[in-house]
Amino acid sequence: MAIVDANLNFVVIDVGSYGREGDSNVFKECAFGKQLYEGKLNIPEPVTLPNTSTNPQPYVFIGDEAFALHANLLRPYPGRNLTDSRRVFNYRLSRARRTVECAFGVLANKWRVLHTAIQVEPDFTDDIIKACCVLHNFVRKRDGINYEDSETHNLEDIEARGTGTRSHGVEVRDYFANYFMGPGAVDFQYDMI
Repeated sequence: MAIVDANLNFVVIDVGSYGREGDSNVFKECAFGKQLYEGKLNIPEPVTLPNTSTNPQPYVFIGDEAFALHANLLRPYPGRNLTDSRRVFNYRLSRARRTVECAFGVLANKWRVLHTAIQVEPDFTDDIIKACCVLHNFVRKRDGINYEDSETHNLEDIEARGTGTRSHGVEVRDYFANYFMGPGAVDFQYDMI
């Protein structure tokens, strides 16, 4: 579960819940959800929208049908027989929710380990997902929508190693260590699964 900004960066993530648990229950139990429902998030006071002078509107997060309605959490109107205005509202809300869907799509396409079942212990899987989200934000902030940097850099300093048909380890040497963390940085390991 994640909260994403307009630039497709992950602001808050909650990793480790089982897929069979409902989104609403996961959200209620995560630290962010608890703080939202207890009113401890320091969300700004409602403000009037541009070109209006009355009826201040609250700042809101957008969820899907699984979430419970809250003063700061919008969800679509349920049901099929909706009025035209409710159908338009649901359409516009779904367009806003696409930002989160796009962020997950960019994340999964950037880190292909997320395209298949990750064959490691559950706790380590959580660490992999968290690392992918952090790296996703790093790349988004560094490159934005311009990925020329990562396409044009010469990767000849990378030594491929590993055995087996499924995983190929790549040890990241001076190139990435110097590029991302500066000279003298500690080497780290990146495994493509």
